[in-house]
Amino acid sequence: MSYTIDRAFKGENFETIVERTRAALAANGFGVLTEIDVKATMKKKIDAEMDNYLILGACNPGLANEAIKIEPRVGAMLPCNVIVRSTSGDEVMVSAVDPVASMQAIPNGTLQSVAGKVRDMLKDVVAAI
Repeated sequence: MSYTIDRAFKGENFETIVERTRAALAANGFGVLTEIDVKATMKKKIDAEMDNYLILGACNPGLANEAIKIEPRVGAMLPCNVIVRSTSGDEVMVSAVDPVASMQAIPNGTLQSVAGKVRDMLKDVVAAI
């Protein structure tokens, strides 16, 4: 089982795909709570060069609230990360976490149901970019 929902964009501009990703998240009920520019962080912290790599911590408040009520420690696995990264082959890759895969560590069928809803929504996000 894959742990991400992926889509590649050949010959597209990185910033354009970032903006399209943000728009698709918003249109599907997600807000971006955190943003990590991994490229800039690696350069600053260890002087390492790398391609563009951005992590967006996305959250659907209603479903996050539902999940936390079911399993209070699930917050350790939130928000749902979506990465946008440049690849060496002139592509921009978007990968969203598959919440069903990540929640397999928690033996709670009700939580799995919520994770399935979020996975479907994230599939819609990736398809809409």
